[in-house]
Amino acid sequence: MSFKTISVIGLGYIGLPTAAMFASRKKRVIGLDVNQHAVDTINLGEIHIVEPELDILVEAAVTEGYLRATTVAEAADAFLIAVPTPFKKDSSETPEPDLSYIQAAATAIAPVIKKGDLVILESTSPVGATEQLAGWLAESRPDLSFPQFAGSNADVNVAYCPERVLPGHVVRELVENDRVIGGMSATCSERAVELYRCFVKGELVVTNARTAEMTKLTENSCRDVQIAFANELSIICDKLDIDVWELIALANRHPRINILQPGPGVGGHCIAVDPWFIVSKTPSEARIIKTARAVNDSKPIWVVDQVKIALADYLQLNPTKLISDITIGCFGIAFKPDIDDLRESPAMWITRELAKTHEGKVIAVEPNIREISGEDFSLVSYDEAVNSVDIAVLLVDHKEFKGGKVPKTRHIIDTKGIWG
Repeated sequence: MSFKTISVIGLGYIGLPTAAMFASRKKRVIGLDVNQHAVDTINLGEIHIVEPELDILVEAAVTEGYLRATTVAEAADAFLIAVPTPFKKDSSETPEPDLSYIQAAATAIAPVIKKGDLVILESTSPVGATEQLAGWLAESRPDLSFPQFAGSNADVNVAYCPERVLPGHVVRELVENDRVIGGMSATCSERAVELYRCFVKGELVVTNARTAEMTKLTENSCRDVQIAFANELSIICDKLDIDVWELIALANRHPRINILQPGPGVGGHCIAVDPWFIVSKTPSEARIIKTARAVNDSKPIWVVDQVKIALADYLQLNPTKLISDITIGCFGIAFKPDIDDLRESPAMWITRELAKTHEGKVIAVEPNIREISGEDFSLVSYDEAVNSVDIAVLLVDHKEFKGGKVPKTRHIIDTKGIWG
C-alpha cells in the first residue's frame, strides 16, 4: 500500500525537517502541533527554529502545496510521532521518563486512524514505549486490531524508528544516515521500510521495537560516558595545574585513543536525558551510565564555582571595586555550537545561576537568538561584551567566537579551550 498522505506529529527540531523531507518528495504532508505560533509560521512558508537549509525546504513545500500545518489531527496513511520525551523533574535520585507527550499524541490521532494505517514513534523513548503507544491506541480504538494482539494481521501497523541526526546537519543526515527500524511485527517493519525509502539513502536496518529503542539509548549513553571522562579529566587537570587541551591532544596521538573535548556539561534533548531511561529500567545494573550522568550534571556547578573564584581574585586585584561593580559575560547559552536550541543547556543553567546569585550585572552573547525575555540577564552583541565584561565565561564554541576578538580581561573561564 502506498503512502499518499503523511501526518507528522510534533513540528520541532526533528518533526519539521522530517515533514519537509517527505514533502520535498511530493508527498502530501500534514504537520500537527499544539503550538499555534509554530503552525502559523510554517503555513507562511517560514520556520520557527534555526537549522541550515530547512527554511528553503519548508518554503518550497508550502508554496507547492505539499506541506500544511494544523493544530487538529486529520486522516492520513502514516503517522510519525516526533514529540518531546523528557524526564520527570522530581526529587528522586533516578528521574523517571515522562511519556505524557506521546500519550497526548496517541489521543490526538486515535479518532482519525483507520485500517491500513502505519504509526511510527520517532521520539527517543525508554524501552517498551512503542508497545505502550500501541496499547493507548488500542484502548481508544477497540474497533481496530493492533500488532500486540494480531501480529502481522493487525489492522494498524506500529513501529519504532529513532532519529539519529546532529542539530545543524539535520537536513543532510536525515537523507544520508542509516536508520534502525523496529516493527512490532514483520509486516510493521516492512511497511516502515517502504515509507522511509521515500527519501532515506542510508541503509534501513530492521530489528524489533525494543532493540530499536535500546539502540538509540545506547548510542547516546555511550557518548555521555565518553564526555563524562573528558569532563572529569578537565577538573582533575585544573587541580593539578595541567592544560587539559594539550593533554588530550597528546593522548589522542596514540592510534587507539580518541578522547572527546570537555565542556561546561552536557545538554540537548538526547544525551542529557536518554541515559536516565536506561537507569530507570535497570537501576542496579546501569552503574557506569548513572555515574557518568552524575559527573556531567555536576560540571555546570563546577563552572559556577570557578566564576566565584575569579570574582574573589578580581576583588583582590581591584580593592576599590565592589562586587556590584563587576560585570560577568556569558558567551553562548545554547546547548551546542551554532544552533538556537536551549533544551537542557548547561550554558543556560550556568548563566541563569550567575544572574540569580551575582550582585552585579550579568550579560550574555548568543548569536543564534535575537531576543530573550523573562530572564535576569540581557542579551548583548559580541563586540559590546568583549569590550565591557570584567569576567568572561566561554560556554559554547560558536563560530562567531573563534578567531575573533578575545575579551579585554585577564579573568577568563574558557570551558571549550578556544581562547587559549
